[in-house]
Amino acid sequence: MSMKATWEKVFEYASMPVHGTLSRKLRKEVKLQLNDGTVYDEAVLFLGEEFIRITSEADGDTVNTYYDWDKIVSVRTYSKKA
Repeated sequence: MSMKATWEKVFEYASMPVHGTLSRKLRKEVKLQLNDGTVYDEAVLFLGEEFIRITSEADGDTVNTYYDWDKIVSVRTYSKKA
């Protein structure tokens, strides 16, 4: 059974649409971690049919990381305590 619909809801909760595009920007003070890997802050998400792309910056470079929907086993969000 695919978890894609569940992961899409998590990503939608953690982000907001970027006007005029199909991309989504992480909400302020929300961080995202997939599969216990990199913690993304101020990243832009693209939720494609076959994959998710996360665009972030590192050392002045733009970094695009691609994930296969079927290979995502965990998603963690971080936010400030209210």
